[in-house]
Amino acid sequence: PYYVDINQNLFLQAYLHSSDSNLVLFVDTCVASPTPNNFTTVTYDIIRNGCVRDSTYSTYYSPYSHMARFKFNAFQFIQHSPLVYLQCELVVCRAYDYSSRCYQGCITRSKREASS
Repeated sequence: PYYVDINQNLFLQAYLHSSDSNLVLFVDTCVASPTPNNFTTVTYDIIRNGCVRDSTYSTYYSPYSHMARFKFNAFQFIQHSPLVYLQCELVVCRAYDYSSRCYQGCITRSKREASS
């Protein structure tokens, strides 16, 4: 566990250990939950499909393409335990493959039109 106070900046870094220097790391989704085994019932999206959902989220410069750095403010779920669990999904792509997921950024789904 990592202990922080409410609203304290929480800094995270993901690093891809590989001998291939032509790989890029992309943070696709990070979801918080008050329980360690359920990330579907009560959750809070920090970033989803590359789209920032939390206003305190920001990325930081990384000297390496195989390293992702970001931060957000620590929070607590109301009426739950003081613990918050984080689950992140990262994507690994080939560098300079601009058709890959890593270079698409935020993906929003188009809404279907409801007929009258």
